[in-house]
Amino acid sequence: MQAYNNLSLGAAYFWMLMIIITTSCSLFESTNGAAPAYSINVARYGARSDGKSEASKAFMKAWSTACHSGRPAVTIYVPRGLYMLKNVVFTGPCRSRIVFQIDGTLLAPSNYWELGSSGFWILFHRVNRMSIHGGTIDARAHSFWACRKSPGNNCPPGARSIAFSWCSNIVVSGLTSTNSQMKHLTFDHCNNVLVRKVKIRAPSSSPNTDGIHIQSSSAVTIRGANIMTGDDCISVGAGSRNLWMERVTCGPGHGISIGSLGDYANEEGVQNVTVTSSTFTKTQNGVRIKSWARPSNGYATDIVFQNLIMNNVYNPIIIDQKYCPGNQGCPHQSSSVKISSVTYKNIVGTSATAVAMNLYCSKNNPCRGIKLQDIKLTYHTRSPTSVCVNARGTSSGVVIPKSCLGRNY
Repeated sequence: MQAYNNLSLGAAYFWMLMIIITTSCSLFESTNGAAPAYSINVARYGARSDGKSEASKAFMKAWSTACHSGRPAVTIYVPRGLYMLKNVVFTGPCRSRIVFQIDGTLLAPSNYWELGSSGFWILFHRVNRMSIHGGTIDARAHSFWACRKSPGNNCPPGARSIAFSWCSNIVVSGLTSTNSQMKHLTFDHCNNVLVRKVKIRAPSSSPNTDGIHIQSSSAVTIRGANIMTGDDCISVGAGSRNLWMERVTCGPGHGISIGSLGDYANEEGVQNVTVTSSTFTKTQNGVRIKSWARPSNGYATDIVFQNLIMNNVYNPIIIDQKYCPGNQGCPHQSSSVKISSVTYKNIVGTSATAVAMNLYCSKNNPCRGIKLQDIKLTYHTRSPTSVCVNARGTSSGVVIPKSCLGRNY
């Protein structure tokens, strides 16, 4: 366990150094809004900043020029203004290291059908050594959400705002994402990623608008994120490992979740995830591990939740291995996902419900190696309760609510 934690901490400091190096080497020097040296201004390719003219072709031409450049590093510069983009796919690998410096705002079309059915708005595919600095992306999804909520309406599947697929050595810094149709920022089959100082905004009633989603990826570090959304602030999918998240401010939203796991019978596990120094305010959950109530060879192990503040959170600490919304696809079944070596340490604050700790594990594979240390949660100025089902582990220090763990084995 200690070795994994040291690895995560080392990765965090490594990527903090990389952001400094990347910024220094990007050859971007902003002076009164002027474009940087060794840069490609999207306006040069015809992008207009009126928020109405379609700018996708101009951005794609700028990308092609930068991607095929022989220079060691090229900056694609987006000046102040509003740029309307339809679905765009930036494909690598590229010869140059690319920096997207965004001073303006990227807008999705007002007609949500114009994003198509690919599931993506802005997609980076097989790109290596790239960073995004600053900028705002606004998917303008209010009418899409209204369609989703109206029974019988014919709606498109919805799009993730900005997605990275099969990418490596990626930095996203200072980005603001608002009103995504679905998930805001996603990483799928990515390696060596740093996300820092991002802001994510969507109404609490917006469906499936996860803030950051990580799937089948490794060495992902999140250092500073302010997330207000209608679903998970951060969600971790199967096949992810060596993740470090710190200084996350979450709420409204559904908290930070590992899962849902067990979507498939043959599924990769989740390993070595640390969430630290973060705050949850009026969220549905605080820190959650959830798995479908059906057979799977998936697992979650070496998980650390530490140094967390809960402010009126409905389920501050929760493991849910009976997840089966609508009883579709898993009725009367039990989860086979194995959950082990999960540490909850130095978690304080208030619960919005009487049950502040709910560890509902599988009867087929009880949770093992759960550790509770120095937890102090209150409910209306009194001690809340805890519920444990098939959960084994140990507790130390002051633990409120009182530990209900069975003997560890």
